[in-house]
Amino acid sequence: MNERKPIECWLSDMDGVLVHEGHPVPGADEFIRRLRESGKRFLVLTNNSIYTPRDLAVRLRAAGLDIPAESIWTSALATAKFLAGQRPGGSAYVIGEAGLTTALHEAGYVLTDIEPDYVVLGETRTYSFTQITRAIRLIEGGARFIATNPDPVGPSNEGSLPACGAVAAMITKATGVDPYFVGKPNPMMMRSALRAIDGHSESTAMIGDRMDTDIVSGMEAGLHTILVLSGVMAKDQIDRYPFRPSRVVDSVADLIDLVDDGA
Repeated sequence: MNERKPIECWLSDMDGVLVHEGHPVPGADEFIRRLRESGKRFLVLTNNSIYTPRDLAVRLRAAGLDIPAESIWTSALATAKFLAGQRPGGSAYVIGEAGLTTALHEAGYVLTDIEPDYVVLGETRTYSFTQITRAIRLIEGGARFIATNPDPVGPSNEGSLPACGAVAAMITKATGVDPYFVGKPNPMMMRSALRAIDGHSESTAMIGDRMDTDIVSGMEAGLHTILVLSGVMAKDQIDRYPFRPSRVVDSVADLIDLVDDGA
């Protein structure tokens, strides 16, 4: 760890790191302010594909965090970037919200249910049985199956909701076809974020609150990994995993000074 280059770029998970249950984590506003003032390149990452970066910027601002849209990287953007590289100008049948459909449109994709190249499954609060049935039949007909992230459940005020991973499992059970998941813990998400800010793995840090998504994907992408204990992970759970983060801190408040010295 001591041989690593100084940290010049920062990637950070959003939920559990910067915000928790709709409220900013103490110190998150100062951490973001210090990043912006330092001129260091950074992106806030989220597996959530529902919202566009502009939508998320407004929601974060309402929570007290001033993060510009261009500093937000979603699994929808990573998915669109991946597909544009795999099959430029392709077509897709999409189950998802504006975050995903907008990203695919901007990547030059046609959204259609007529012989699409891909079925792309994202996050939505209103999964439709009719849409899922159509997706199954298109995959049976030869469409390739892509999903934005493997998260099985998502939060709501009423409790857990089935999320992309759970619906993907349903489609896989019906078709026998596994999707390619683009979002965390696939290090593809990290690499696409690095390319977006022209960052390099040896001088970039990834901050997350989950060992099984943020830390493992950051590690596999060759990044300096920092686990914060302000989200879902407790300190005594770390040793259950066969890999370790580069650093463990209570919250991003402990990283404010690190922005300047980059150690």
